[in-house]
Amino acid sequence: MKANYHTHTWRCGHASGTEREYIEKAIQEGFEVLGFSDHVPQAYPKNYTSPIRMSIEQIPDYTRTLVELREEYRDQIQILIGYEVEFSHEYFQGTMDAIREAELDYIILGQHFASNEIDGSYVGGPTSDERILGQYVDITIEGMQTGLFTYLAHPDLINFWGDEDAYERQMTRLIEAANALGMPMEVNMYGFYDKRHYPCDRFWNLASAMKAKTVIGCDAHFPGLVTQPEKVPGLMDFLQKHSIAVGDNLFSINNPK
Repeated sequence: MKANYHTHTWRCGHASGTEREYIEKAIQEGFEVLGFSDHVPQAYPKNYTSPIRMSIEQIPDYTRTLVELREEYRDQIQILIGYEVEFSHEYFQGTMDAIREAELDYIILGQHFASNEIDGSYVGGPTSDERILGQYVDITIEGMQTGLFTYLAHPDLINFWGDEDAYERQMTRLIEAANALGMPMEVNMYGFYDKRHYPCDRFWNLASAMKAKTVIGCDAHFPGLVTQPEKVPGLMDFLQKHSIAVGDNLFSINNPK
C-alpha cells in the first residue's frame, strides 16, 4: 500500500502524536503519499464546542504545520492537506467556506451523525431504530452527491441491530449511490485494530457482491497505526474473505475548491 488518506492530529482531542511522527512512520512503512484529514472544524454556533474535532481557530496552525512539513519532506513523501468532513444541511456550507480559505487538497466524508452533531443521533452507538438508519443513509447519500468528496470513510460505522431486512435494504441503497457516483468506500483499519463493530461482514458481503469500489484507510489516531494492512491482525483474512484487494491504494483526489 503506497498511500493513506485518513490521518488525524492531536487537535481533534482524541488522537495523539505529532505530525512529524506520523510522517516518519509513513516513510518507514513505505508510503509514498500521506494525507492528513483531521476532523473538520464545523461552523457551529458559538455557544457549542465539539469534543471530537478541532476548532475553526486552529485551521491556520493545522495548515501552517503541514505546509512546513510538506516542504521539509518533499523529497521523501508527498503530504496532502485535507479534512474528514461531516455533512449536514445546517453547517456544511459554513464549514466549507472556512476550510477553503486555507490550503486544501481534498476532503473525505466521515458521517458520524444523523443528521448533525448538535441535535442529531450519533450513529456509532447501538440502535434498532430504523428511522435513524434511514436518516444516516439519506444524509450520507446527500453528502456524496455534492461531488466534493474523494471517498466515503467507514460506511459501516452505523451500529444498527434492528431488523436485518431493513439494514440490507438501506445499505443496498447506500452502496448503489456510491457505485453510481464511482465513489470508493473505505475499509477502516482503525475499527479493525481497535476491535470495533466495523468493518463488519454483513456490510462488506453486500458491497463485495455489488462490486463496490474500495479504499483502505488507516484512520490513524496515533502514529503506530500508519502501517501496512498485513500488520493489523486478522485484517488480511477479512479482506480476502470479501475479495478486497489491497493494491497500491493510489487514486485521483477531488479538490473541493
